[in-house]
Amino acid sequence: MNGLAIIRPPRLRKGDAVGVISPAGPVEEDELGPGLDFLAQRGYEVKLGLHALDRKGYLAGDDAARLEDLHAMFGDPEVRAVFCTRGGYGTMRILQKIRYDLVRKNPKMIVGFSDVTALLVSLRAKSGLVTCHGPMIRQIKDIGVRNFSVLLEILEKPGERALDLSRARTVVPGSAEGVLMGGNLCLLSHLVGTPFLPPLEGSILFLEDRGEPPYRIDRMLTHLRLGGCLDHLSGLIGGQFHECGNSKEIDGIMRDLAADLSIPAVIGAPIGHGSDNTPLPLGVRAALSTTEPSLRLLEPCVSFD
Repeated sequence: MNGLAIIRPPRLRKGDAVGVISPAGPVEEDELGPGLDFLAQRGYEVKLGLHALDRKGYLAGDDAARLEDLHAMFGDPEVRAVFCTRGGYGTMRILQKIRYDLVRKNPKMIVGFSDVTALLVSLRAKSGLVTCHGPMIRQIKDIGVRNFSVLLEILEKPGERALDLSRARTVVPGSAEGVLMGGNLCLLSHLVGTPFLPPLEGSILFLEDRGEPPYRIDRMLTHLRLGGCLDHLSGLIGGQFHECGNSKEIDGIMRDLAADLSIPAVIGAPIGHGSDNTPLPLGVRAALSTTEPSLRLLEPCVSFD
């Protein structure tokens, strides 16, 4: 995808320390209880960021505090993975000040989605790190541990893996291979023209969003298209467009885009906001089949170290 060598973070083992940070919006302590308890029950030592419970209006503390927690987790030799508490807004504000050299020298998996998309793709673009679009700590309180259990299995056991897309619907039939990339449509569209969006050429792109009406979905996709970001995609996966108005209208927008790009595509995949959020690593090769829709990871997202 670019000239930067890919870095796979080390796999997780029971007993490892994992960090928990709030790089975007604020969160209450009681919202994290079930998620933190689950990690402890799975055998992990949980290190909560010093500023994880900070609040400054719509942010989880000021930019310096949220950046401090991110750097602290990557600089801590005991921490083997970093989980985000929630999305909201805020990660774009810290991208220019991230010490990408620190991340490259101390690779570890970082997981989140929604607003955290900006952080995930920038780390891939600027450090080469494989990251993961997946469930966050606060979600466990509302949707349970099933998605998070799948996430931990992926991080604990390197190798090829099939991910369940059986509920997705085919809009353009076919099969595709490429590097998996994507996340929240709004955040991706806002990174166009910056150095923090990795090239998408040849990728299988997945997209999701929440609370955006169809015309805004159309506008953001058009922005990506006009920026040349959708040229030469390998495949397209439409995730959940939660609370985004008329679902048939959004399906039509995605269908028209995939047909115009002449690439295999499915929609309605269990990715993003909603009761299911299948974890998807960014930066690894995958194979998409629209026959009984399935996605297979062709290489591990973590190393065997």
